[in-house]
Amino acid sequence: MVKTSARLLRLLSLLQSRRHWTGADLAARLEIDARTVRRDVERLRELGYPVRASAGLGGGYQLGAGSALPPVILDDDEAVAVAVALRAAAGSVGGMEETTVGLLSKLDQILPSRLRKRATALYAVTLTLGDSGTAAPVDVLTQIAAACRDHQRVKLAYRDREGKTSERRIEPLRLAHAGRRWYLVAWDLVREDWRTFRVDRVEALLDVGPAFVPRAFPEDIAQYVARSITQPSQRFRVRLRLEGPASKVSKQIPRWCGVLEAVDDTHCLLSVGAESTHSLAAMLLLVGVDFTIVEGLEHLAELNRQALRLARATQETKPSPPAAPGERVG
Repeated sequence: MVKTSARLLRLLSLLQSRRHWTGADLAARLEIDARTVRRDVERLRELGYPVRASAGLGGGYQLGAGSALPPVILDDDEAVAVAVALRAAAGSVGGMEETTVGLLSKLDQILPSRLRKRATALYAVTLTLGDSGTAAPVDVLTQIAAACRDHQRVKLAYRDREGKTSERRIEPLRLAHAGRRWYLVAWDLVREDWRTFRVDRVEALLDVGPAFVPRAFPEDIAQYVARSITQPSQRFRVRLRLEGPASKVSKQIPRWCGVLEAVDDTHCLLSVGAESTHSLAAMLLLVGVDFTIVEGLEHLAELNRQALRLARATQETKPSPPAAPGERVG
């Protein structure tokens, strides 16, 4: 028979692993009877764990949230995952360094040697490349996350890439994490368009509220963010419709030419951008396959002028007619 203390730890681990357990399931896992399960649940309650019980069909046990934070039982893989995630979070969220170091110190003290080696292996052989940007402050990040969740409008002080700060009124939709950077997708109420904001450039949240009804985002958010952060300074942008699936077309287009989006088995989309229409025309020549411009039609007039210049420069010179007999040439 397993000792009571060991059995209680096992019971706690089971209750933490999923939301609901029936008494019969717990009894089977612990190899005890239902009466012993009830007694062990009472012992956990005496120790401060809020275990809820419900009777009848579908009844069982559930570990609820309490006023205090009780110890959490982790298995081997979970403990290693926590240690690795803490090290990663310290580099992408500002203000967490001291807290992270404290938590890692506690883990190092209690982790068995075999797990400590696993947890530190990735960190020991990984280089962190320098980054001119700063990590997103944890307080700003959590406030923005709450505003996204609760659908609350936000007024923020935002610093652009030139270092100029302005007030922006937005309806936040979703946060995206890419490496060390956090990005916020939001509807800009002044510009009346979707925008991507770097969270580390948010100087302060000036106001939060009132609530709003979220707008439907017109495309896949992940693809939108990827396109925004890979083409951050391109003033002139077009989207092209290419014939053929993305898996085939991708072999004919340089990766740096734009962001390719799969649509179906007959066509795909390519977003291309540049700092000038001259550069944009050059980028379109590099696509290498036939296309139709479906977005950015306001640039067509200027692109046509560039195309005419190229046509004039490359048109074939007509050969001169042969000279008549006796006619002097030149």
